Amino acid sequence: MPEIRAAARRMGRRRFLTVAGAAAALAFTTNLPAAGAASAAELEARKITKDPFTLGVASGDPLPDSVLLWTRLAPSPYEADGGLPAERVTVQWEVAYDERFFAVIKSGVATAHPEYGHSVHVEVPGLDADRAYYYRFRTGTWISPVGRTRTAPSPDAFFTPDLSFAAVACAAYFDGYYTAYRHLANEDLAMVLHLGDYIYEYGVDAAGGHRGYTDRQLPAHFNRETVTLQDYRLRYALYKSDADLQAAHAAHPFVVTWDDHETENNYAGAIPENAVPPEEFLLRRAAAYRAYWENQPLRAPQHPSGPDMRLYRRLRFGQLAQFDILDTRQYRSNQAYGDGWQTPGPESEDPSRTMIGAEQERWLLDGWKNSDATWNVVPQQVTFAQRRNVPTPDYKLSMDAWDGYPASRKRILDGATAAGVDNLMVLSGDAHVAYGFDLKADFNNPASRVVGTEIATTSVSSGRDGAQKPGNWNNLTQANPHLKFYDGRRGYTVITLGMLQADISFKTLSAVTRPGGTLSTAASFSTGTGLPGLHPA
Repeated sequence: MPEIRAAARRMGRRRFLTVAGAAAALAFTTNLPAAGAASAAELEARKITKDPFTLGVASGDPLPDSVLLWTRLAPSPYEADGGLPAERVTVQWEVAYDERFFAVIKSGVATAHPEYGHSVHVEVPGLDADRAYYYRFRTGTWISPVGRTRTAPSPDAFFTPDLSFAAVACAAYFDGYYTAYRHLANEDLAMVLHLGDYIYEYGVDAAGGHRGYTDRQLPAHFNRETVTLQDYRLRYALYKSDADLQAAHAAHPFVVTWDDHETENNYAGAIPENAVPPEEFLLRRAAAYRAYWENQPLRAPQHPSGPDMRLYRRLRFGQLAQFDILDTRQYRSNQAYGDGWQTPGPESEDPSRTMIGAEQERWLLDGWKNSDATWNVVPQQVTFAQRRNVPTPDYKLSMDAWDGYPASRKRILDGATAAGVDNLMVLSGDAHVAYGFDLKADFNNPASRVVGTEIATTSVSSGRDGAQKPGNWNNLTQANPHLKFYDGRRGYTVITLGMLQADISFKTLSAVTRPGGTLSTAASFSTGTGLPGLHPA
């Protein structure tokens, strides 16, 4: 696998250089569709002869009076242009109280621009708080699947009902089936938090990797690393064509944030994994960020500008919960000691190092100072708690996780304490295993007070089937007494926030390398308001 990926990267860089000039013209513009007479450049919807809704529908970032609706037109999703010419397409949308649309309460028209890969983002205002709605799109004679979404409670709603949501991450298409998404679609949830690695930049072979297709073959252009905007658009089309992923999106609003593989493995800010000129990587990052926005249910403030995109944002659910969604990739310092698992030292412990950048850090701490929420939840990407690899003095830490940025982590925890945040819950992904941590004021002192809880969700498919107790289970559990749960199987996590306690269920699958894996609850925990720390349920 390393040799295959290295070859793919070499091929990708040669191909990148041939298109860098064109990509530069694309990536560093304002990214707005061309102005002009719409009628002269608009495709008549009735001329679309194949179903354009092959990538499903989605909703996201629920507000008390608004939801964001998404779809992307692609009659031929595995083709570079999605099967549509470079012309605008008019799309109608509807929102109703019922899934049969007898009671349509909102409707309108949007334009699918070719400049945005014929994606559609509709912000629907004027909705009731804390209510379920159904939505769909129409163009020509084609009608999309029906999606279900939900608005957030009113900001001043004190007696908010319990809030149930799921955390998911890391869905490598080539490592297995999206059975977790299928089970997720059947959960009773207010929303799904996707914590990154929604796609992977690595190639997918004709058999779909470990899916082992025998009844079909994927086109050869998927079997290369993503570099250009076209590459990333096609990769999203492959992933989003999966019926189980579409089912999860249609069932629940998603709140998304990225990790590294939406762009490139372990990149740090403007610094790539491999030795390419910075300007080349920024072109690639611009393509990746643009494709991410095109293919996710994100609002207008998240629209990228060249290689920059403000993804961190805040959502409120009454007075019950405040969600501060972080971006730990775009602004971080480079990984210390060349990345990987290393012995900590002066380089990693440099106080000037940052995981989220000074501006985002101020935004987070100021948001806590102004928060009156019962729960302050921080969805982000990489393991936050200290995670020693062995229970001996020669331990190493992951330089890509918060262990590689301990001064930044300390500022966050100190800021939570100073703001009086009693119920801090950090959510993370990335590791392809499920962890439950007590967050400590001083991780080097097991007797120090518990200041919060970290819930790390396992992967949807990355890492293939996994094992209940991975090979390092004994070392990690012995080396980290604040680690209260560790399971290496695939799945997701369901969290229910109440006024007095939160309940956490780690859910795992029997297998993902074959379809139809069964779901079970590996463990359940609770944590009380004003009493941080995980307790077996």
